[in-house]
Amino acid sequence: MNFEQIYFPNPNFLNRYISPEKLFSYLQTNLSDYIQEIGRSYLDKPIYQLSIGTGPIKVLAWSQMHGNESNATHAMLDLLETLDKAPEMKEDLFKKIRLDFIFMLNPDGSEKWTRLNASDIDLNRDFHNEASKEIKFLKKAVAENRYDYALNLHEQRTIFTTDGIHPATLSFLAPSENVERTITDNRKKCMAVIGRVYDHLKELIPDQIGRYSDEFYPTSTGDNFIKAGMPTILFEGGHFAEDYARKGTRKYYTIALYYALKAISELNSGIEGWEKYLEIPENQETHYDIIYRNVKLNTDHECILDVAVQYRETKEEGKDEISFVPFVMEVGEVKKRKGWVEIDCTGKKFVAPTKYPKLDAIVEFTIED
Repeated sequence: MNFEQIYFPNPNFLNRYISPEKLFSYLQTNLSDYIQEIGRSYLDKPIYQLSIGTGPIKVLAWSQMHGNESNATHAMLDLLETLDKAPEMKEDLFKKIRLDFIFMLNPDGSEKWTRLNASDIDLNRDFHNEASKEIKFLKKAVAENRYDYALNLHEQRTIFTTDGIHPATLSFLAPSENVERTITDNRKKCMAVIGRVYDHLKELIPDQIGRYSDEFYPTSTGDNFIKAGMPTILFEGGHFAEDYARKGTRKYYTIALYYALKAISELNSGIEGWEKYLEIPENQETHYDIIYRNVKLNTDHECILDVAVQYRETKEEGKDEISFVPFVMEVGEVKKRKGWVEIDCTGKKFVAPTKYPKLDAIVEFTIED
């Protein structure tokens, strides 16, 4: 029996948006034996860590360091939901590892669906300054435990593909420890795990697994953790065709999380097969959400061009799900990028309050026959 055959999403969290209060209530009601509060956010919201497993291999993972990246929180909830239906699989995994999972490290940003925390700090660039309360709790957890691995769980924008055609639905990274990007033993430990995940998922979502840039970022969390000696693996959930709610991404993110933990339990700090990692194609920045092609503007002279549009995700008051607001990103000959949706406007009418689409502004135009 494979994990993907029994995958079951947690029915309590069907939206992409997760209310912190709803999550806290769920954890307290259903997982009270496994959770502890490890700190409070800038706005005094609790930050919970779930600890599960009795194995000798210690793993730390955290979700929603960026508040508008909920896939990893979903993945952990779905992982537990699925494993509850497969007790033998669950027992086999958690007798080999102990997993400490920090839910929603940035609950203030998660509530407002923003990348930053409530004091406008990017936790993933605050490793040295420690200007945020939240990063201190993560670093304290690491300082107090000798973790064998860490999983730094994120999401990426819809702009990325693996080959200029297929979306980078999942991307992984064994972060660099220095600007030279030296392949160290710790990086090989990460690469070995990622290689096993890739081997499994490439059959399920072929051409949709990418490798994130390994440029060294001196202030970022993952780069500094691995530099300090803790093998740290980056997950990036991305676009899935015609699925902005990321339900497909969520499913494969959960599957990837399971097989990463399984690989960790089997490799036990080994590096066998690390070279497989190098076969994963690097992310390419190739797409917009929509490109309107051959748009004829209402100008005195003939002016035909392309208009590229990208959605921005916002949380509107009173709504249970995020909204997608289209913004104009590029106007002219948009040849270097494609659109997930491309609309040929030849022979159609451009209707707008202005003659030209305004860059970095909400789309106000329509295309009519």
